[in-house]
Amino acid sequence: MIKTVAVPLIDDFAMFEFGVVCEVFGLDRSYAGIPAFDFRVCGVEPGVPITNPTGASITPPYGLEAMDDADLIAVPAARIRDEYPAEVLEALRRASARGAILLSVCSGAFVLGAAGLLDGRACTTHWRYADELKKRFPLARIDPDVLFVDDGDLITSAGTAAGIDACLYLVRRELGSAVANTIARNMVVPPQRDGGQRQYVDMPVPEVEGDAMAEILEYLTERLDEPHTIPSLAQRARMSTRSFSRRFRAETGVSPMQWLNRQRILHARLLLETTGMSIDEISARCGFSSPTLFRHHFDLEVGVAPTRYRSAFAGSPVPA
Repeated sequence: MIKTVAVPLIDDFAMFEFGVVCEVFGLDRSYAGIPAFDFRVCGVEPGVPITNPTGASITPPYGLEAMDDADLIAVPAARIRDEYPAEVLEALRRASARGAILLSVCSGAFVLGAAGLLDGRACTTHWRYADELKKRFPLARIDPDVLFVDDGDLITSAGTAAGIDACLYLVRRELGSAVANTIARNMVVPPQRDGGQRQYVDMPVPEVEGDAMAEILEYLTERLDEPHTIPSLAQRARMSTRSFSRRFRAETGVSPMQWLNRQRILHARLLLETTGMSIDEISARCGFSSPTLFRHHFDLEVGVAPTRYRSAFAGSPVPA
């Protein structure tokens, strides 16, 4: 379980990626029933300002020794350079050796690589930097096309918003769907995009009147228990079925039915974790035509049966 989060900062860090980590782990959300994380911003010299390319600066209150007992070390993006501070690299190696979870956002993967922590590991970074990452760390198994990669105690993500996805995914993995959903709701972002979703669109996207896809996704999210077909969704989006399917896949990386199934399973996980509803009730609430079909899709997506998942992750049931 993650209770303590340490963020090592170096000069020329990226403000947005640092802000992502602060937003997910650094804010006190006890008002929403979530215990606050022990959040530590660390520098080689505590109390000395660290600048970023915009001219803004952060003064870390902690030294690198504050990383030594942290459950999670989150490395934000920074300017890619030939050498990184030796003290930071050694602190990362110590954290890895004792089993801490390491998370990088965007070019933060280069810091982990410089510490020798990507060798033989599955990882990613922003697609613009993927070739350079391969060149510098040829033993790393780099997937340049995904939003984030979960390799156990190593989580790496692509640029900008993909860092949000990786952080929320890690919260869900370690603390459960209810906590991740609460943080996402307060951030006003989707609870989870699939890690295998592509980083960028490499085909032309048909123009439509207004933000049709956003409306469709919101429509589906609010009606997971209802039956949906591609023709009916295409009609709602005022497109042909072929154009709708292409546009949907281009923006989400998956087909409409794949996306819908994953959202239904995500909702089912939340209900299994936080309610005492029966499998039949959850199946109906999440839009599956039968409990048998629900069990099939749940096992396919999550890797275990719903009852086993509930045994492992359920907390105290609350009213549905």
